[in-house]
Amino acid sequence: MIELSHDEEFAVLTIRRPKSLNALNFELLEELGDYLDQLKASRARALIITGEGEKAFCAGADIKELQQRGLAAQREGAELGQGVFALLDRLPIPSIALVNGFAFGGGCELALACTLRIALPNAKFGLPEVKLGLIPGYGGTQRLPRLVGQGRALEMVMTGRSVDAEEALAIGLVNRIVQAPGLAAAKAYAREFTGHGLRALQFAREAVQRAMDLSLHEGLRVEADLSTLAYRTRDADEGMQAFVEKRKPEFRDE
Repeated sequence: MIELSHDEEFAVLTIRRPKSLNALNFELLEELGDYLDQLKASRARALIITGEGEKAFCAGADIKELQQRGLAAQREGAELGQGVFALLDRLPIPSIALVNGFAFGGGCELALACTLRIALPNAKFGLPEVKLGLIPGYGGTQRLPRLVGQGRALEMVMTGRSVDAEEALAIGLVNRIVQAPGLAAAKAYAREFTGHGLRALQFAREAVQRAMDLSLHEGLRVEADLSTLAYRTRDADEGMQAFVEKRKPEFRDE
């Protein structure tokens, strides 16, 4: 099962299948999608996603479910996973993967779909599908090279090898390594940006994410459009006035 809770200004999604290393079956994927839809109207300022226990964030797909499936069913399963993870891109609030232990296969792809990733020292990341005669199907072949570059992504996908937290940090797969307790560390990390206005954060995320798909010339036009929209918000007026008055701004997400 997946549990959604609210802790201060944060929404926390916890995958609770510790006996299965928090593996994602199709039922859990649908449940995750339902919760992400609910969060579109949430008053939370950031989403933290993690797994129950110390062994695994999410050890990947439930392999038993993948056996003896027809091609149409397999295609539908891939599209389900891709669609659910794409909801994280469209979520109005930033999402953080708090990776505690294994993040393999679909678990790694879930972390990749989050806005940011932080890892406890015992974290391990990998896309081992090639070892089963498969390839990643929930976005791993597309999101991983955007983070770590084509060469490193090809190596991880084609060898199926995992990387530990230190290597993940070195190659840009995670943003920071944190110490236990993980949730407290994740909240402290999130507070580095949740104090800013959500409108500005949304515009900034969109500009950076769209840069990966556009030429520099096109990306600069997007940046100009979004920076103009940000300038027209009440939060921008408040931020600039607070700067002039040498005080802390009081953003209202307007």
